[in-house]
Amino acid sequence: MDYVVARELNQLYIILDIVFLLVLGYLLLKNDRRLAFVFGLAGALIYFIVDYGGFYLLLGTRTVDGADTMWFLLWLSTSYGFTNFVWIWLFLKRDEHLLKWSGLIVGGWLMVAFLSQTFGASFGIINIARRTGGYHVLMAIVLIVGYLILIYRQYVLKITADLPIWYVLFVGIVVQFSWEAVLLVSGIRPWGTNPLIFNSLLETNLGIPYLYFIQKGIMKRYTAASIPALQSSTE
Repeated sequence: MDYVVARELNQLYIILDIVFLLVLGYLLLKNDRRLAFVFGLAGALIYFIVDYGGFYLLLGTRTVDGADTMWFLLWLSTSYGFTNFVWIWLFLKRDEHLLKWSGLIVGGWLMVAFLSQTFGASFGIINIARRTGGYHVLMAIVLIVGYLILIYRQYVLKITADLPIWYVLFVGIVVQFSWEAVLLVSGIRPWGTNPLIFNSLLETNLGIPYLYFIQKGIMKRYTAASIPALQSSTE
């Protein structure tokens, strides 16, 4: 299904969002969520490679009107790449304060969206759009393969998993759905259910099984490295 995903936002949105990102990053470091912070930086880089390198340069499906394309997409990728990957990390780790972090992230998205819509009339307008139909089939294949690997490991190889598949699927859907819903209710995204439904099912969800394995690998190495340091500090 080919449809256009579009947004109309003002420059105040960008200013407020950068402030929010700085606050979120500070709170993560202050509360010893360094791995989540680094994971978020990796997400920002991945989003920029996909959005600018893939959608804009390679496929030509991304358009930006009212701002320099590269710098705008760098901000956009950092904004959602960082917050999405931070939230995914906290979800997969089952952080003890997950509800508080979730409220902070979603609340930040809502605050930035509605404040910019309310007070941003004198700021420049930026319109962006992206056609989706050319690559959704590929995205669906990546998603199916990822979840088939999870199913095979848990139900065929009988490998004990720390997270049930339904929980991994929930994370993949709720992260994208949340910010799609914020864009929709704030009027930044034109009304339409296709982005809300298809993007929520595909665009973040397709990477969740792979991020689950990456997160497990990082935590295993981090835990193994922490044990000798803890032992030496107690001797």
